[in-house]
Amino acid sequence: MTSETTQKFYYPSEEVVKNAAVSGMDAYKALCAEAEKDYEGFWGARAKELLDWQTPFTQVLDESNAPFFKWFADGKLNVSYNCLDRQVKNGLGDKVALIFEGDKGDVTKVTYSDLLSRVCKFANALRSQGVKKGDRVVIYLPMSIEGVVAMQACARIGATHSIVFGGFSAQSLSDRINDAGAVLLITSDGQNRGGKALPLKSIADEALASGCPTIKSVIVVKRTGAETAMVAGRDFWADDLVAQQSDVCEPEWVEAEHPLFLLYTSGSTGKPKGVQHSTGGYLLHAILTMKYTFDIKPDDVFWCTADIGWVTGHTYITYGPLACGATEVVFEGVPTYPDAGRFWKMI
Repeated sequence: MTSETTQKFYYPSEEVVKNAAVSGMDAYKALCAEAEKDYEGFWGARAKELLDWQTPFTQVLDESNAPFFKWFADGKLNVSYNCLDRQVKNGLGDKVALIFEGDKGDVTKVTYSDLLSRVCKFANALRSQGVKKGDRVVIYLPMSIEGVVAMQACARIGATHSIVFGGFSAQSLSDRINDAGAVLLITSDGQNRGGKALPLKSIADEALASGCPTIKSVIVVKRTGAETAMVAGRDFWADDLVAQQSDVCEPEWVEAEHPLFLLYTSGSTGKPKGVQHSTGGYLLHAILTMKYTFDIKPDDVFWCTADIGWVTGHTYITYGPLACGATEVVFEGVPTYPDAGRFWKMI
């Protein structure tokens, strides 16, 4: 910044500040002081207030094996329950959870009740393929309702999901499948992006052909209608599997330190590294940043423009907004197609 550069600051209105979850600098400083004075008490109180526990925790922080700290370790909960069931039980069943806009401009709205039903059916489909608590599932899907459903379904049955961005190559996909030891792959026939239908299943087939011995089943979502090769006994259309399932699926109650997901680094600076995120502490972080940082309100419509393949998409598409009972936008395409103004037209 040069000395000639003029800085201009834009401040929120008095009304926004007054109604904010953290209403001004004094409130922010008080929050920080509370956390510094008793950080275990601070986080414990918020975990009890903002999360629904099937088994309440009795210890906030276990430091006995530092630096491998454990948070709320003896408590049990389920992320999908916290995102969906409790919203329905709190009277938000008819509220729109997702506003999905496809690359071609088609818009689909999904309520909390509908999303819970879809997640339960998909979770039962996973169980029908033998997936159980602790298994790893790799998801290779475009931005879609099905992507959110697949992630939530894994969380519901205690399976650890690992998303691979839909733009990654067959080699990148196989590397991550093998490192995670995944037992099942969820992909689609293709994806719509920038006015083009791009393949995904053929890339997934190439990845599996290179050697992914732990994969037992592949679930394929129909998105583009592209002609798709299916391997008998291994590949299953999601629609066919889901149609056979009940829309009731009891959640698997897992320990707060149970791994919710693995997400790999891009590999641009070396071998991709899988970063594991736990259940309780991660979800608390997602909720608190939605409330404190984004100041989410019941009538707000929230849009995180990241892909679900990035951690931002995990936290602010699949988990944070839903755990707060918010309405959010999920966008399949690119903000410059068919014109540079699409981004703002959507808003």
